[in-house]
Amino acid sequence: MISEDMRSLTTEQLLEQLQELSGQHTHLRFQKALQQLQGTHQLGRTRKDIARVKTLLREYELGISERKAE
Repeated sequence: MISEDMRSLTTEQLLEQLQELSGQHTHLRFQKALQQLQGTHQLGRTRKDIARVKTLLREYELGISERKAE
């Protein structure tokens, strides 16, 4: 997901996205452990998406970044 798309989401949607990505990351880790994961690049991509969402949430919390008018 692109950062501009993430910035258009509300805080509640970002939290839902974070929960979904965390579950997906856990599932991918289990697949890798069982040697069933075909594309290992998915792990890194998911981890980076989690970091992006957490960064946006923290920016909003600290007031560094202002939410766009909806």
